[in-house]
Amino acid sequence: MLTEDSPLTKLVKKNEAEQLARTKGLLSVADLFEFVPRRYVRPGQLTDLSSLHVGEDVLVVAEVKTAATRSMRNRRGKMLTVVIGDDLGNELDVTFFSAYGHEGKLKPGVRGFFVGQIGAYGRRLQLTHPEYELFDDEEAGEAAVEWYRTHRVPVYSTTGKLNSLRLRKLVHTALDTVDRIREPVPEEVRVARGLVDRAVALELVHRPAVDDHPSRGLDRLKYDEAFVLQTILAQRRKAAEAELGTPRLPRPGGLLAAFDARLPFELTQGQREIGEVFASELASERPMHRLLQGEVGSGKTVVALRAMLAAIDAGGQAALLAPTEVLAAQHHRSITAMLGDLAQGGMLGGSEFGTTVALLTGSQNAGARRRSLLDAASGGAGIVVGTHALIQKHVQFADLALVVVDEQHRFGVEQRDALREKGIRPPHVLVMTATPIPRTVAMTVFGDMETSTLRELPRGRSPIATHVVDADKPGWVDRTWQRVAEEVAKGHQAYVVCPRIGDADDESGSGAATSRDTSDEDAGWDAHWDDDGAAPEGEQDAPAKELTGVYAMLSTLRATPALQGVRLEVLHGRLDPDAKDATMRAFAAGEIDVLVATTVIEVGVDVPNASVMVVVDADRFGISQLHQLRGRVGRGAVPGLCLLMTQGAGERAAERLDQVAATTDGFELARADLMLRREGDVLGARQSGRGNSVRHLRLGRVEDEQIIADAREDAFALVDADPGLREHPALAAAVAMRLDEDQAVWLERG
Repeated sequence: MLTEDSPLTKLVKKNEAEQLARTKGLLSVADLFEFVPRRYVRPGQLTDLSSLHVGEDVLVVAEVKTAATRSMRNRRGKMLTVVIGDDLGNELDVTFFSAYGHEGKLKPGVRGFFVGQIGAYGRRLQLTHPEYELFDDEEAGEAAVEWYRTHRVPVYSTTGKLNSLRLRKLVHTALDTVDRIREPVPEEVRVARGLVDRAVALELVHRPAVDDHPSRGLDRLKYDEAFVLQTILAQRRKAAEAELGTPRLPRPGGLLAAFDARLPFELTQGQREIGEVFASELASERPMHRLLQGEVGSGKTVVALRAMLAAIDAGGQAALLAPTEVLAAQHHRSITAMLGDLAQGGMLGGSEFGTTVALLTGSQNAGARRRSLLDAASGGAGIVVGTHALIQKHVQFADLALVVVDEQHRFGVEQRDALREKGIRPPHVLVMTATPIPRTVAMTVFGDMETSTLRELPRGRSPIATHVVDADKPGWVDRTWQRVAEEVAKGHQAYVVCPRIGDADDESGSGAATSRDTSDEDAGWDAHWDDDGAAPEGEQDAPAKELTGVYAMLSTLRATPALQGVRLEVLHGRLDPDAKDATMRAFAAGEIDVLVATTVIEVGVDVPNASVMVVVDADRFGISQLHQLRGRVGRGAVPGLCLLMTQGAGERAAERLDQVAATTDGFELARADLMLRREGDVLGARQSGRGNSVRHLRLGRVEDEQIIADAREDAFALVDADPGLREHPALAAAVAMRLDEDQAVWLERG
């Protein structure tokens, strides 16, 4: 008997099942049901070929009149040209650039359906590589025609030999064969939300009648997806609430009080309010599990540091996990600098309240690493800053009270939990993200956490002007470097960011990569290519171009007359750690005028004297990444300038750049970014190598945001009453399926 849990091998041949699994991620009948059509073709006048227009999606019933093959001039193989006709004497050309598999079927006299988009060659209309279904006999043809007259025709995303008509047949067979469609949403919820039954929804989506509205069925599938995800989050929240940790009670007159008394600036109201929330949650026996998000430069690090100092005051330790060595070293420097003598605990001249801030990374020399490990294990270091090296098994803490994860989207849930497990009891967890998160993502990805948001910028931050520079205009490029030189002449500094490293011996720029070269793992460029290497929708025709490397750019800038005498240096992720650290220290000290770098400076780098950010090949970066890069300037009293240099940008890339130039509101840009990008990118699925984390929801749509909010309310109420889902077996089965090892990748971001 066929069920939703049945593997597709029960429905199709092994080779077809393997193809569906490999190309579409479809493993079971339930997956097939979730594979919704891309669009629908209304039947209209099925046999009148005289009414067709270029660009129209059509389904026609026609008879093959002639069929001829010929060799192609420029490549091997044969081309098949077919002329089909309707019952009224009208004709339409059908072209296959590969005759293989078609010439034996499309013989004069056969009849069938042809589905595709109308094009033109010369003055004649044509279908190019249409999908088709031939009739076995006249009776079968009449029955098929009658069905198509009364139904919309679903058009599925095709894969190899499995065309849309074949997929339609598979779905219909499954719908007719499966005995019972599972209902994960309780009846009372369906009634309250006005949702159709799931079986009805699948019929509306996969074989709607002419007068049906497939959108009603799709809305139900969207709700199901949101409801299952929110149920998982609700269960995780429930489990977290059941954990008992060690209350970290505040100590008056301790390290935190000493730090606050020495702050050279006044905390914003938002920083103070969030600090009070953190203090309250740290004092609870239920471990804090909180997300801190905020605008670029809103002071998240200070808020996190105050929480770490509160944990130290209560007798514990804090660990700060950063995704890169550059960022970890920057955090170590900035925290040590902010603490001053408070970071010299036990040292001559150190404060009586002082502690030690240790740094632990994978490339440290043995001596430094041994000292950091000892300080962490003995409790001598109140704060341990590190990269993935922190989560290795041999790293121990005396009493880990607080885990702070910076740039959470670059880590998986397993990595975060590995660090949490180093506490004697479950430690408090604070997750930070420098990218403002739209409400839909916050509910879908971080929904098991409480969220705090910093919107107010600290006093003294300067405005940043942003302009797009057309690199096809030499005068604009020359003016860009003149502006950099002018800022340097005023005593300020500049960043020039490139999308890749390139060859250190490259003095000509010839080492630049094409736009598909993603070999530079440290550059972190965000070109928005799909997983199969195809350009995103709307940019397929954008020409491949060479991407600029930092060494080629360094050579260019050294040869630029306006920049003669300017002190230039490079920074990227593949440099020796000591060299990276020395370069950043020199730049922070004002010993370097222009830093030519990859996106290793994207977050955490704080040099108030830097006033100019030039992003080369800016069209190859995403909105959020450009906003983060822009945030490296304007961090002091000096107004910031961000110049986005682009050459031959496609339409959508140009739209991204214009949006970044139009506003510095990170929350507005985050929503715009979400509307332009694939959900899988935003939710972190690209890091996993899989496809989209969500199938039906479009997190940039206002309508879907409401669906997610409704599902969240319903799911959390249900889990509150039935945490184990014992009274909801169908929902439990849907959750188990979603949490299957191969399908749990979306949790990597949570």
